[in-house]
Amino acid sequence: MTRLDPPRPAPAGGAEIFGVRFQNPVLLAAGTCGFGRELTGVLDLEALGGLVTKSVTLEPRAGNPAPRVAEFDAGMVNSIGLANPGLAVARDEKLPWLAHHVVRPRVFVSVAGHTVDEYVALVEGLHEAPGFTGFELNLSCPNDQRLGGRAFSLDREALEAVIRRCRAVTDRPLLAKLAPNDPDLADTARAAAGAGADGLTLINTLPGRLLAPATGRPRIGAGQGGVSGPALRPVGVQAVHAVSRAVDVPVVGVGGILRAEHALEYLRAGAVLVQVGTASFAAPRAAAGIIRGLDRRRDLPPPWGPGPRTAEGSSPGAAGSHTVSSSPLETA
Repeated sequence: MTRLDPPRPAPAGGAEIFGVRFQNPVLLAAGTCGFGRELTGVLDLEALGGLVTKSVTLEPRAGNPAPRVAEFDAGMVNSIGLANPGLAVARDEKLPWLAHHVVRPRVFVSVAGHTVDEYVALVEGLHEAPGFTGFELNLSCPNDQRLGGRAFSLDREALEAVIRRCRAVTDRPLLAKLAPNDPDLADTARAAAGAGADGLTLINTLPGRLLAPATGRPRIGAGQGGVSGPALRPVGVQAVHAVSRAVDVPVVGVGGILRAEHALEYLRAGAVLVQVGTASFAAPRAAAGIIRGLDRRRDLPPPWGPGPRTAEGSSPGAAGSHTVSSSPLETA
């Protein structure tokens, strides 16, 4: 499995995670930055630690009916419906653009399927494309091969099959994005790592619904959506805390990060990278402010500094001494 893209220059400083060097721990989350190009002129992409593209499916998808987003006091509910241009356009247009215009940030391609075979076809079809470091497996999709269509992230056997078979067709890093509404999240995380995931992204959105007070009708077109924003942060921090002590692969924290202090919560809980999502909708430059805020701190935990992780419990295994090394935090 030969990659066609040449090695990218590693930024000085930063931390080595998944075999590549990140200049800082702040990434943009899947579904909030398109394929990067959408934010040019608004945000300096080169200042980021990385980004995760919107989820790619085999065929183009128009997405769910409008309205797709509704706000509430502590966040928002969205149901975009995986709107994306499909595998061929992502491979032939979107990733080559990233290869030519994004140098220092590390790019992960999110992929989403409704069968195990679809995930494998996506990874196999994108593996040799230029412009990215690895894959993030969006496992929130329903499994159409099972009666009832449970999400892959909530079906242990199906989750292991996706990861194991994707692992067989790529040597790029694989991140498994897990669900917060999993009653056995630590066990699922162990299963994902055992099947070949190089890292875990915690967490995806929570199922939610908002109703219009006047009519009682859903405020988004699909009815149900995913809850994100500040309300999700305590759930995400707890998930990272629990999972980072259960596995020895790196954990990426996401959910409700609006400021540097929120990112620090995740890092102290056991994450080695964080992703900024909903904040980017309200303030497209939010990630840049979070990077600056972290850079001013001298108490960041490993691998970004000498500061402590959470005082509760033992040191987490997520940093995985065999997968992470560090030197002083650099920002562009």
